[in-house]
Amino acid sequence: MASSKVRILPLVLALMAGSSLAQRGETETAFDRYIASAESRIARQRSSTDSFLQLNLFPAGKRDEVVTRLKRGETVIDKRNDGATAIPGGLVHDWVGTVFIPGTSVDHVLDVVRDYDHTARDYSPDVMSSRLVSQNGDEMHVFMRLRKHKVVTVVLDTEYDVHYARLDESHQYSFSRSTRVSEVADAGGANERDLAKGKDHGFMWRLNTYWAFEQVDGGVFVECEAISLTRDIPTGLDWLIGPFVNGIPRESLQFTLEATRRAMSAVGRNQQ
Repeated sequence: MASSKVRILPLVLALMAGSSLAQRGETETAFDRYIASAESRIARQRSSTDSFLQLNLFPAGKRDEVVTRLKRGETVIDKRNDGATAIPGGLVHDWVGTVFIPGTSVDHVLDVVRDYDHTARDYSPDVMSSRLVSQNGDEMHVFMRLRKHKVVTVVLDTEYDVHYARLDESHQYSFSRSTRVSEVADAGGANERDLAKGKDHGFMWRLNTYWAFEQVDGGVFVECEAISLTRDIPTGLDWLIGPFVNGIPRESLQFTLEATRRAMSAVGRNQQ
């Protein structure tokens, strides 16, 4: 089955490439409406220590269970919606995940997360290269080249506006909003080029991430909500394209959180 997927994939990708710019505009407008609602909710959560993390909103029994799992080293991932949310011409994927990093502080975790010139070191192979483009205090503009793989490998050049803020020293957070996502053809080859808007395959059109860092006795809870936009799945191709479009957002979030925890385990980084 896997080999047959590989053989048919070039034809499928050719059929998927290209969408009208008018339709793409409608899709992104609908995504912007989703983001406005999500950011309003997230801003309310970040305004109080009682609601700062998603796990703070769980009933007491469930919260205790989740905290126990996190402190055992598990990564807890939940979807905000019952599957991807369909919008005209696209799908919105909204996942929230949490890890616990023992023996460290919020400031030390942020030292790693904000070190954009070395993000690829800690988040490879998902991040192939990265750099801080500009900074004005807690406002940053960042470039990352991303690699996504599931049957097919996709390389994306992405840029983000990132804003950091704090409720207090023990509760800090960030909003990261993509400003450019370009699919790269023949990445690293002689004919490397960005696919024009409307000519790409639509595996990822937008990606926003919303991080929260809460200091507690013994370590730091790190939460990330990732909201991404992909094209919709062509009729009849869910068996082939569905695993990539629907699976990558969750897997990428889990990888990112676990890579953050691994990075904090490096010598000297978990010293308070």
